[in-house]
Order: sequence, then C-alpha cells, then structure tokens
Amino acid sequence: MWERAKQWWQGPSDGEVGVPGASSGEAVRRVLFVCTGNICRSPTAEGVFRRMVEEAGLAQVIYAASAGTIGYHAGEPPDPRAQAAARQRGYELEQIRARRVTREDFDRFDLLLAMDGDHHEHLLQLAPEEVARKVGMFLDYGSNPRVREVPDPYYGGPQGFEIVLDLIEDASRGLLAELRKEIEAG
Repeated sequence: MWERAKQWWQGPSDGEVGVPGASSGEAVRRVLFVCTGNICRSPTAEGVFRRMVEEAGLAQVIYAASAGTIGYHAGEPPDPRAQAAARQRGYELEQIRARRVTREDFDRFDLLLAMDGDHHEHLLQLAPEEVARKVGMFLDYGSNPRVREVPDPYYGGPQGFEIVLDLIEDASRGLLAELRKEIEAG
C-alpha cells in the first residue's frame, strides 16, 4: 500500500499530482487535508486516515493526500515531532512530502478539508466558484461540535501533537463513516 501511495504522492513524471480516479471515471472518493505548511496537521490527518481506510478494506475506493496553504516546506517530510507522535500510535508519516495546494486540486479532489478557519478561508478564496462546495472543515466530521479547529502544534511541546492526533483520529472515524455510507449508497 505505501509504495502505491508513494507513487500517488510523487505523481506522474510531468510533475502533476497523480490522483487515482481523477480522469478514469473510477468510483473513488478523493480527500485532500490542508493546513499551513503541510508538515504537522495535514500530513498527520493523511497518515491516520489512510490507515483507517486501509484497515476498513476501502483503499481501492478512497484516496487521501495533504497539502499546505504555503509552499515554504515543499518537498520536506513531516515535522519529526509529528512523525514521532504518530509512530507511537502506529502511524507512519515519513513517506509524505509537503506540497502547496493548487487550483488544480479542486478538479482532482472531491473534498478539501481545512484544519482551521484560516485554511478554510484560503481554500474558499482559491476555489473556483462552481466547486467551492468541496471545501469544508475537517473537524465537522468529529464527535464534538464545539471543537471546529485542529490547533497548530508547531510552536508547542509534545502534548500538542497528542491533542492533534486525538482530534484527527476522532474526525477520521466520522469522515470514514460518512464516505462509507456514500459508497454503499452508490
């Protein structure tokens, strides 16, 4: 699975992001998780969600990736602290590489899920009007409606990364349940 995912992350040789089902008509649900630099929250969401999808036996019909609103960390792996916290829970993030979200992502993905309000606003400003409905808040899939944003752990200590993982695991379960219903409904 991870080798296939690595090919998707790297994309075709022309440098475009390869997304399964984007042009082949496959019944694939494609989700893009978005944070600021694509080194903490969104790659964590990608890694957690991918594993949940795989464990649910849905890896052939649900694809996940991540991106940042800025390209400062493009090509870099996730923050070592994010990787360490994820690894403690059995998630591997080291194959993920940061990239910046692009207008083309609105064609490639069915859902673009923001980690916080600033990311949500950035995505809405970038989105062509006819596909702005694809933009949402990731934690809207979580079980606590009062918590809408995944806090940025970058400037804090290890506990921040644990909180991020707790929120992401919860919202990933909700998102997976929602996508499973859509897939089963056809």
